[in-house]
Amino acid sequence: MEREAKIYIAGHRGLAGSAILRKLESAGYKNFLFKTHKELDLTNQSAVDKFFGEHRPDYVFLAAAKVGGILANSTYPADFIYQNLAIETNVIHSAYKYGVKKLLFLGSSCIYPKLAPQPLKEEYLLSGYLEPTNQSYAIAKIAGIMMCNSYNSQYGTNFISVMPTNLYGPNDNFNLETSHVIPALVRKFVEAKENGRRTVTVWGTGNVKREFLHCDDFADACLFLMQKYDAKDVQPFINIGSGVDITIKELAYLIAEIVGFDGEILFDTSKPDGTPQKLLDVSRLEKLGWRYRISLEEGLRNTIKWFSENRSRL
Repeated sequence: MEREAKIYIAGHRGLAGSAILRKLESAGYKNFLFKTHKELDLTNQSAVDKFFGEHRPDYVFLAAAKVGGILANSTYPADFIYQNLAIETNVIHSAYKYGVKKLLFLGSSCIYPKLAPQPLKEEYLLSGYLEPTNQSYAIAKIAGIMMCNSYNSQYGTNFISVMPTNLYGPNDNFNLETSHVIPALVRKFVEAKENGRRTVTVWGTGNVKREFLHCDDFADACLFLMQKYDAKDVQPFINIGSGVDITIKELAYLIAEIVGFDGEILFDTSKPDGTPQKLLDVSRLEKLGWRYRISLEEGLRNTIKWFSENRSRL
């Protein structure tokens, strides 16, 4: 990407989008387009078309999405499929219509079948049934991948799709009703310590495994791909992750240790675990020359510090 290029980051205030912005700024990019949800509703087709027609971005990072954990996905499946399909359809089509040079679409590792072999290779897509608790979100993300590939095939666009593993870090969602596992546990343990509570309850058995990647590492990978590779090099999409996983139980004890919580950790086995394991095969990305740098412990310390310093405005 040229340093003077006009770059639109959809979702620039979220976890992934804000990390991409920080990375681009540190790399010397300055010509950004920003719109908050209040200023531009990406589910509104005419509004998105008007925005692209007026501003004509050169490059697009499509990081805007409705996201959440097991509880949110199970409770609001219609919201997850409708809003994500609408965002993808409007932004990707407008990017084609108004001549965007390159677009990067953020998918999710939940696109893979629930019982697919581990680690998850890109070719496992659509090879089995999805995890029921988040299939509406997963189907929307699969549609986004297919839309990028279809536009590349029919119109010669350069739209890249990346599948991040579970991201965490600054600007994450710490709402216990809609958050993912790391921000939920961070908030639970920090508040338990502050309030003198002696127990913290974690959903599920704690035995399922998950892979995590700090959002700053993810942003670094996105810039790496946008600068060096085209859609034809990473078709149909490419995984972005650490290639290392951990059980939820191990994760809970690690966060408790960092926070300094010395009470009892309980596991509510009446709550769903989700997919037994979700580890990405990142060999394709490593062969291209990129590997993660921030360890889980370092990233958790960074995230806990950020939450403690910013919780008053969350």
